[in-house]
Amino acid sequence: MSAKIALLFFDASFFKKKIELKNYQQKLIAKQFNINLLQLILPIIFMNAIKKISSKETVTVRHPVLRSGKNIETCIFEGDDLDTTHHFGYYVDGKLVGVISIYQNKNSNFNSDNQFQIRGMAVLNTHQKKGFGKQLINYCENFTFVQNNKLIWMNARVSAVSFYEKLGYKKINSSFEIKDVGFHFLMYKEIG
Repeated sequence: MSAKIALLFFDASFFKKKIELKNYQQKLIAKQFNINLLQLILPIIFMNAIKKISSKETVTVRHPVLRSGKNIETCIFEGDDLDTTHHFGYYVDGKLVGVISIYQNKNSNFNSDNQFQIRGMAVLNTHQKKGFGKQLINYCENFTFVQNNKLIWMNARVSAVSFYEKLGYKKINSSFEIKDVGFHFLMYKEIG
């Protein structure tokens, strides 16, 4: 074999190996990406999911968490069944473990025209400290952002203020008491 032919053979096999290596790396990255994607998607599909629910369904979580020991009717809030109100539930293995409600409601403390109020945010005690509440809040923020919302506000229980602050909510004014429920702070977050 002449040197010229040997050199062409070498170059061709070198490029073939280089292409094979590149294809292998791409397949490896794709495989790794698919695995990572599955790790994110499978829990949502098969175990954990946030779904739109009815106002009646919220009571099963609101009652034991927010109104324990009180009459179940105290878990039904004014505005629950308005067309502009939306309720979401967090499911683990098909069981409702967390709820949140978002109301289109203007608070005079804020200048923004398009405001939503979070109410009835609750996660069953057995499922707290697992990030479900944070996911419910993030879901509502994204939902209201799509609705061209500029601000979300809430009356947060004193015990929940640090939770909301970690999510970027700010408290204004001093605490106030809601009869038969406890002390709260007005909190808000600008969206978008």
